[in-house]
Amino acid sequence: MAPENASAPATGYVQPDVDVPSLTSVLDGEYAGIRDLVRTNLATYASVLEEADELGIDAFRDRVRDVVVKMAATGQTGMGFPAEYGGGGDVGASIAAFETLAFGDLSVLVKVGVQFGLFGGAILHLGTGRHHAAYLPDLITGELMGCFAMTETGHGSNVQALGTVARYDTASREFVITTPGDHARKDYIGNAARHAELAVVFAQLEVDGSSQGVHAFVVPIRVGGQTAPGVRIEDDGRKMGLNGVDNGRIWFDGVRVPREALLNRFADVSPEGVYESAIDNPNRRFFTMLGTLVQGRVSVAGAGISVAKVALSIATKYAVRRRQFEAAPDTEEQLLLDYGLHQRRLLPLIARTYALHFAQDEVRAQLHEVFSGIEDDAQARRRLESRAAGIKALGTWHATGVVQECREACGGGGYLAINRFAALKGDSDVFTTFEGDNHVLLQLVGKGLLTDHASEFEDLDQLGMVRYVTGLAVETVIERTSAHKLLERVRDLLPGGDEWDREAGLLDSEYQLAMVRFREEHMLAGLARRIKRGIDQKRDPGAVFSQVQDHVIAVARAHVERLVTEAFVDKVRGLPEGGEKTALALLCDLFALSTIEADRAWFMEHGRLTVQRSKAISREVNDLCRKVRPLAVDLVDAWGIPAAMLRAPDLVG
Repeated sequence: MAPENASAPATGYVQPDVDVPSLTSVLDGEYAGIRDLVRTNLATYASVLEEADELGIDAFRDRVRDVVVKMAATGQTGMGFPAEYGGGGDVGASIAAFETLAFGDLSVLVKVGVQFGLFGGAILHLGTGRHHAAYLPDLITGELMGCFAMTETGHGSNVQALGTVARYDTASREFVITTPGDHARKDYIGNAARHAELAVVFAQLEVDGSSQGVHAFVVPIRVGGQTAPGVRIEDDGRKMGLNGVDNGRIWFDGVRVPREALLNRFADVSPEGVYESAIDNPNRRFFTMLGTLVQGRVSVAGAGISVAKVALSIATKYAVRRRQFEAAPDTEEQLLLDYGLHQRRLLPLIARTYALHFAQDEVRAQLHEVFSGIEDDAQARRRLESRAAGIKALGTWHATGVVQECREACGGGGYLAINRFAALKGDSDVFTTFEGDNHVLLQLVGKGLLTDHASEFEDLDQLGMVRYVTGLAVETVIERTSAHKLLERVRDLLPGGDEWDREAGLLDSEYQLAMVRFREEHMLAGLARRIKRGIDQKRDPGAVFSQVQDHVIAVARAHVERLVTEAFVDKVRGLPEGGEKTALALLCDLFALSTIEADRAWFMEHGRLTVQRSKAISREVNDLCRKVRPLAVDLVDAWGIPAAMLRAPDLVG
């Protein structure tokens, strides 16, 4: 769709032809089949988007459950479970299905995530054969509904300090589950208020008076539709969004479960009351257990990116229909997307969404390799956990920002509930919080960078971790991240010697990569120096770390943006020549340069960007927006969002 009043791009530029189905194939990758199955299911149950507004909360919750069960019958939700229990045996496919499901109603998505990702994933990854045989077949079909009872009112992200207690009673060979006070009640638990029969409950295990740390147990919370004896459940009530998900609070008053209820992949208790684990260190055991649940973060990251795609599809299609103000006398009013400012608002966001899509592809592939045993060692798991945490944070913050920008870009029409933005905004906002608060996740990324993912990290509790990070030989980090080494590396790649970053072409991907790599390494070395200064002054390690938390977050963000940039560049380089590669190369340049532009103050402060160069980058971003403008509709269409999911008749036509 050619612009009518847009400024002509640079002389000599030839606009690429984009074949939308071919670009969709690039984006769908090896999971095109499962993605198409989910798209078909989304279209089949598209009425749930209207029902979210029309039904009362109880009726809508039941409707969402029914849709989830019907989708499960098609096989789309069970892809990650072993084939012998009725699953698809493909972890990567399960993530791809979840990402695609996020084009639709997000209550359905989260219900699927709770049932199959959290509840089912905990039984699969923390349990053993006896649990798999007992629960997986009915769980995969949705016949057996469950919940994931980890979070507590008083502890939030600090899972290691959970208050719920599970004491082993040797005489009866049972565990006794108790909530010692309201601070330890399980809260915000999806599926708990209405539908779950079982809960995977995380509790402090006590054996013979000795605490063994947090473990997980399968606990009935309903029997025959009625609350189980000793269990109290309250409805969390209405939320900002996701009101098709029945979140609730759970208390346990001496609830007894058999010894076999312990999910015993990593530890067990003998009938006689002897605690056994192949992992001696309790902190390492804890982190190993939590590491098996990384799939949830990867899933939420992909869902956030899909939410951004829906919002951008609506806003882009609106911007090529809506006219406002004449550009010159005696002319028709101008299309919104032909205004430079509107291009600036939407097109870099499209570019960043593509970048995050390809970064998510890499995380999904890593997850598949680790959980399929292709590359399952401690180092691979730590790499996966760090990247999953980082992409989850950036992807969900991106979704929140994109929904807001696109809502504003659609004016008053975007504020009407029929046009999807109300649901997108209310339903996706919590993505920044669940499966790990984004700031907490980025702290994990930052700590991992400081320790270079040293194995000692897993042997420590939270306080010990801070002491380790602040007390390690930071000179090693400074040496490892020496900016001079980076300059040596890039000098061979780019013209200009020491002036490489002032002479290199802005559209040279090596220049773009060198800039984001330099930023990350310089920030990390600076952080290490700040920590060393505090320790040299004999200050408390915890206080030192607390004072540099802003720097930790900045380093982590820079690290993840570098990974995202590398993923996009690698994807473009690997494509065959043609219109799709040319279009994606434009987007890659737009993403990289707008990323540098957004942090121009840092680059200028650190001598890597002159005033003239900074202005040249802004001019280049504007020019790239003009080049991407005629391709915009094709680029959002390539995401393959079913038309019914846009649900914005007044905006997209």
